[in-house]
This record gives sequence, C-alpha cells and structure tokens, in this order.
Amino acid sequence: MKAPTGKGGKSTPGKQTTMTLKLDVTAERWPIAGVFAISRGSKTEAEVVLATVTDGRYTGRGECVPYARYGESVDEVIDAIRAMAGAVAKGLSAAELGRQMRPGAARNALDCALIDFQCKRIGRTAADSFGIGTLRPVETAYTLSLGAPDAMAEAAAKAADKTLLKLKLGGDGDIERVARVRAARPDVRIIVDANEAWSAENLAANMEACRAARVELIEQPLPAGADDRLASIRHTVPICADESLHTTDDLDRLAGLYDAINIKLDKTGGLTEGLALLRGAEARRLKIMVGCMVGTSLAMAPALLLAQRAHFVDLDGPLLLARDREPGLRYEGSMIMPPPAALWG
Repeated sequence: MKAPTGKGGKSTPGKQTTMTLKLDVTAERWPIAGVFAISRGSKTEAEVVLATVTDGRYTGRGECVPYARYGESVDEVIDAIRAMAGAVAKGLSAAELGRQMRPGAARNALDCALIDFQCKRIGRTAADSFGIGTLRPVETAYTLSLGAPDAMAEAAAKAADKTLLKLKLGGDGDIERVARVRAARPDVRIIVDANEAWSAENLAANMEACRAARVELIEQPLPAGADDRLASIRHTVPICADESLHTTDDLDRLAGLYDAINIKLDKTGGLTEGLALLRGAEARRLKIMVGCMVGTSLAMAPALLLAQRAHFVDLDGPLLLARDREPGLRYEGSMIMPPPAALWG
C-alpha cells in the first residue's frame, strides 16, 4: 500500500498545517445483547472512548476500547488522549503520533480520528488515500460466547444465517464444545479462540479435536509468555497470534511460532501501524486475521481497510451489542458492507 496523499499529492491523513484543531474525548457505555464471556471473564456492556477532532467545519472521529489485559483503563486512556491536545492543535501528523504515543487503545482512537478528519477535509476516502481503492464487502466471523457445550451448540444452530463462526473457548471442556458445535452446524466454517486458556499439557489433544472438527484456525492457545512451545509441535490446524502480537516489533519472534497474526487496531495503536503490520506479516508469509474488541461500528470501520487483504475477518462487534451507532455498518448475514461516509473515512 502506498503512503496516503490528498488531492494533488500534497495532503496526508493526520497532517494539518493551516488550521487549529480542537480535541475532545468522552467515555461511552454500549449495552451488550446478553452476556459476552471469554476465558478471562464476562461483561454486559462495552466501555469505549471516543476521540473527536474538529476545525469547526470538518469533524473526525475515532473509537477505542481500553482493555485491562493490556493494563489499560478508561480513565487512563482518556488522560493519554487529552495530553495530546496541544500537539493536535499544532498539526500533529500520524507519523509524529506514532513517535509520541505508545501503541494501544488511546493512540488508536486519536490516529483514526485524525485520518477521518483529514479525509473529510480533502474530500477523499481513507481507502483511496491509502491506495486501497474501492472497498468490497467482506465475510466476518460471528462470535459465540464461552459457555456450556450444549448452550454453544444451541447458539450455533440459532445463527443459521452465519457462514463463519468463531468459538470462544476456555480450557476444560473445549473438546466437547468444539464437537457439539460441529454436530449442530455441519455446514459452517469454524475458527476458535482460546484466549490463552490452554496449556502445554492439553494443547495436543485440543488441537486434534479441532482438526477432527474441521476448524480452520486456532487463536492464541497458550499464554503470551509461554508460547515458545508452539515451535516444537506439529500445527495440524493453523495457529494465530493474538495476545502475543501488538506491533511490527513482534513479527520476527512470532514468525517462527505462528502461522497467522490477528491485527487489532486497539493493540497496534491505530490504522497507521496496522497497515505497517499487515505489510510486515505479508513479507513473512504469515496469514492475516483482522479482529476487534467489542465496540460500535465506528471502531470496525477503519479495520475494514485491512480486511480487504485478510484471510480471516472478525469484525462482528456491533452484532454483539443491543444497539449501535447511527449510521452504522450494514451486515447481511456474514457479510459486512463498506462503511457509509458519515460513519468514518
């Protein structure tokens, strides 16, 4: 992908040279439809942070989801974004943002807000600005929350219009969970996410159960600090790094352990680093998954640029919410349509 340029090749998303931008940051809570459970716990709402930059005429927005697993809180993320107000007012660029903020949710929200603002200002889509061109619809996984094997099988059967399911696993009982879901939906494609819940002792048995159930990808089976074991076992199902992967600095180590990586903008610190990570992974012949935290359509929209080149897409966050932003993304079965201009980019 080429570097983004505006009309005439002089403007870059994230760079402002003649106007003063105002930065605003707010916390929002979006109720989840039911309960969302993974191996580390459950929740009933998505807590997101919204960053907004404006010059009074054009407004750009970016959303992030602070994640306790990575030492983040809503208050700390808000403070980190607010601390950049002076730099934003002086014309902070995306490249400068990467040097001034560490990777993570705060940088993601601001990076995406700056890109959205600049694209609206120059009247050009983010996809065109980054050399991607017209976005096409993509197939997304639909996530089944961790639960008892019978409950997960029932949820799979109810998701009759979904063609790709992602099963949240939790260690004990995973063999039965995978088998029961496959029996309930012999027609569907399946990927699984252990969220670091497996161990060296049950890794082989769980992987064999996934192979037998025609699972296409296993996300982060072992804890991030204990994944060296993956170098010495046969990967009968491709294995994808999630919690182990954040930025391009991680790629060289992970290339010998994993077959794929899961790019999430809240981990990379925004679309700018996400695009660099995609290129780096492709150069190392790693498969690409594009994932998300549970958030609104505003958090998913920038990731759809990465999804154009991904082998697996998991951008179903809005489908797990009781309500979404207006306008939001349009989902048809398992397909996500390109974002409306009023949403982002």
